[in-house]
Amino acid sequence: ARMPRTKQEAIAEFRVETILEAAHRVFSAKGYEGATIQEIAEAAGIAKGTVYLYYESKLDLYWATLKQGMEELRVQTVAAVGAAASPEEAIRAFIRTKADHFEKHRDFFAMYFTEFGQAVVMRAPCQQAIDDSYIAQTGILAEAIAKGIEEGRVRPVNARKVAFAVFDVTRGLVARRTRGWSSATLDEDVETAFDLVWKGLEAR
Repeated sequence: ARMPRTKQEAIAEFRVETILEAAHRVFSAKGYEGATIQEIAEAAGIAKGTVYLYYESKLDLYWATLKQGMEELRVQTVAAVGAAASPEEAIRAFIRTKADHFEKHRDFFAMYFTEFGQAVVMRAPCQQAIDDSYIAQTGILAEAIAKGIEEGRVRPVNARKVAFAVFDVTRGLVARRTRGWSSATLDEDVETAFDLVWKGLEAR
C-alpha cells in the first residue's frame, strides 16, 4: 500500500480503520439489527456525525466491514497456501486458515449466513471484492494442486475445478460451524474435510 500523501489522508485512513474495528466489535456483540451507528461511534471514540462522513448507512458500514474481513482472510490464505511445502499441506492450510478465521469471528460472520439470506448476499455492493478474493484464493490453491500433479503426488485432475471444489467443501464446513450445526471440534472438522478431499486426489 502506498504511503498517504497528506496529513488529511493519514487521518482519514486511521479513522476508517478505527470505525471498521469498532463496527466489527459492535456487530459481533449485537447482531445487525441490534447494532446502531451511535454505539459504533462510541466504540470508535468519535462523534456519530463522523461515521456518516465515511459511511452513509448502517448497511453500507456492514458491507465495508465484511469486505475488510474478507480481504484479511484472502491475505492469510494466500500466505498460508504459498508457504506450504506439499500439495497435502497446501490443501490443509487452505481449509484450516479459512476455518480458523471464521471460527475466530464467528459472531460477526453469523450475520452473513443468517440475517443476510443468499438473495441479499448475492447483491452485496462488495460482491465484486468478495468474488475477486475467492478467485485469488482458489488460484493459488490450483497452482499447488497443479504442482502436485507434475510431481506425481496428485492424480491427473483439472486443478482449477478441484480448487473450487475444495473451496465449496470448506465453505460448507464454515457455514455449518457458524450456524452451530457441528458438535465436532474445529480440528476434527478440518481433518474430516481434508481427508475427504485428499483421498479423492492422492495418486495411487
